[in-house]
Amino acid sequence: MTEFIDLPVELLPVILSFIPNPRSLTHTCLVNKVFYQFAVPRLYERISIYSWQKHGKERVIQLFICLSENPHVATYVRRLEIRDFPKSLPTVDGNTLDPTDIIVRALKNCTHLRSCTWTRDGSLNSEILQGLKEHSKELEELEINGHNEGNYGANVLLGFEGLRKVGLIMPGAEVVRNLSPWFGQIGSSLRHLTLICKLSSLITDTLLERLAPDMRHLDYFYLTGCPKVTERGITSVLSQNETGIVGLGLEGLSPKFNMAEFRSSCEHYSFFKRLRTLTLTIHQQVPLDEWTRQVISILSPAPSDCGSIPVPVLNLPPIPLESFQIYSTGAFFESSSITNQFWFNLVDAHHGWLKRISVHRMLISLEAIEEICRRCRELEELFVVVEPGTLHQLASRCLSIAPKLRTVHVNYPLEAQASSPTQSQSQTDADRHPTVADEDTDTIDSEFLPVLSPQDALAVVQRCPPTLTQFGCNTRVWMINKQVEINEQGNPVGIRRELARYDSPDIPEAFLVVRT
Repeated sequence: MTEFIDLPVELLPVILSFIPNPRSLTHTCLVNKVFYQFAVPRLYERISIYSWQKHGKERVIQLFICLSENPHVATYVRRLEIRDFPKSLPTVDGNTLDPTDIIVRALKNCTHLRSCTWTRDGSLNSEILQGLKEHSKELEELEINGHNEGNYGANVLLGFEGLRKVGLIMPGAEVVRNLSPWFGQIGSSLRHLTLICKLSSLITDTLLERLAPDMRHLDYFYLTGCPKVTERGITSVLSQNETGIVGLGLEGLSPKFNMAEFRSSCEHYSFFKRLRTLTLTIHQQVPLDEWTRQVISILSPAPSDCGSIPVPVLNLPPIPLESFQIYSTGAFFESSSITNQFWFNLVDAHHGWLKRISVHRMLISLEAIEEICRRCRELEELFVVVEPGTLHQLASRCLSIAPKLRTVHVNYPLEAQASSPTQSQSQTDADRHPTVADEDTDTIDSEFLPVLSPQDALAVVQRCPPTLTQFGCNTRVWMINKQVEINEQGNPVGIRRELARYDSPDIPEAFLVVRT
């Protein structure tokens, strides 16, 4: 009889790729020497420390001690995420420990590090950044807290070259002043730029105009919490882009952002010929009717039947939009004939491409959701706000007719408003407390009570297409497992779906919205 041990060893990496949870990977390392050989590199290739994890601050120090004392383990690290750090110096055996030397020695051993995320305010210093710069020669992605005052000298950033992806959170004045010379060094390789601020006046149209020549190779550009930026700065960046932007996020920009002027620039320069993903926010001071008209005009340059909204007939290629995300920066928007028409028009123009639609702080009608699910045959991810009493109708009437749906997350209007931070409480996406993953989790503290019980959630899931692998409601997220049902004769007679704890190392997509 053929046994598992008879499988070719070449299949083991493929099998292990379906085990994302570090705890489970740890167990596979103990099977035998062959499993150890393949599982250990996977276990250490990505290391993440989040602020909501129990004993996260202690784990950070333990992690760097381990990497500094075990060079063979450190060489496996490809992606390092430090989103928590002790504010005071730790103690070991009653002695105060300065972790900087340990961290630098650990980074020296991480010779194959390609991505580093370090977002905790006040936890970086010049020595750590210098060590990262000198020893991580394969580094391609860098996301750091840009509040450098009293922490590190901003000119240390000038030595990081060859970066493809850069993210700066709350950049200080000195960091902003160094952006121009730094981007001059990395402009030829830079493909992905994210600037996340908290109502910062440092990021302006003038700054973007100055940086634009060194951002001409960007594929992805995400800007958040910059109320001094209007269509002028965005147009300057996009007009100098050589190949066309693929992903664009304009979140929490100036209320004076003129969408009509931006539309004219888009038509003139054909900014969005390669656009795949777009994130927009709408300000409560902006007239909703006019704003939706302009956005639809931007996204529908080709002739399209768009009902009552006039769309310019241009000789431009259709925009291959696959992901669209929209949310309000302040007041909660109720569903209306205006928003309904907006969704119908968007589906008219992009139903052949759309794979992901995400709506936050805006109620969306069942009619609009049904239109999305019925016509967007490639739809895989859907995040919506609906009334609690319509959940089962949402599943049977809408979700059930989306043939490729994999991920669904539903928020209720009251929850959407109650859980929305004020502008002064704004945080970065990945640093926000995520969700109650499951009652028995040992990594996440329970701050919110679930609104939907697992039994009710499963009843909704049963009405969804069999392709569904993840379902969430408000602060809860579940994975969906499938079990084969066997009859008394040992023959398979069906598939039973069950809810399981969310155990992926990735933050659920529903919580990756930066709300400014």
